Amino acid sequence: MSKPESTTVPLRLVVVDDHPMFLAGVRGELAKIPEIEVVAEATDVDSAIRVIAQTQPDVVLLDVHLPGGRGRGGVDVVAGSTAVDTKFLALSVSDAAEDVVAVIRAGARGYVTKSISTPDLVDAIRRVAGGDAAFSPRLAGFVLDAFGAATAPDTGTELDRLSSREREVMRYIARGFTYKEVASELFISVKTVETHVSAVLRKLQLSNRNELARWAADRHII
Repeated sequence: MSKPESTTVPLRLVVVDDHPMFLAGVRGELAKIPEIEVVAEATDVDSAIRVIAQTQPDVVLLDVHLPGGRGRGGVDVVAGSTAVDTKFLALSVSDAAEDVVAVIRAGARGYVTKSISTPDLVDAIRRVAGGDAAFSPRLAGFVLDAFGAATAPDTGTELDRLSSREREVMRYIARGFTYKEVASELFISVKTVETHVSAVLRKLQLSNRNELARWAADRHII
């Protein structure tokens, strides 16, 4: 007896990159994921804007360095697609602060590097599609530094609930570090990291690490 087909509508994705081998690799990896459908590809700014307008994807996976347009690469793609209700996730070899900040200022919801694993990339696509931000470890800090703390809410009372170690763990997790990476940075066990994260979420009355990332970003405390 065959299994019933899933009724879940897949996320529709456009991949924009000027390296054919990388495009083929991403398409091949994502073809294994039933919940994601790559509906189109583009290799430069002008074709990307055209394809996005035609296909109206849920998410655009976007390289930040592309030929064409006004010479600003992915920034030009985002700026040229404002009439389309889509979300942008930058995917680049660059982890330079200026590249991260420029594409986020333009309107992208996240930025990950090409060293990312397939499961983590799929998770980032899901998060961006759902309206959350997604960053490779260490990159979120560039955005928070760039946007400043002028409108940060008062966090004194909330942070007073956390121990100094819990604050350290909270900042790493909010920046996108995995539990294993936090454990390595702080020379503690993964289990201890999990315990601290659970305590942080409970004390701040948050449900998951995505909410924690938003909480920290809103307060510019990473």
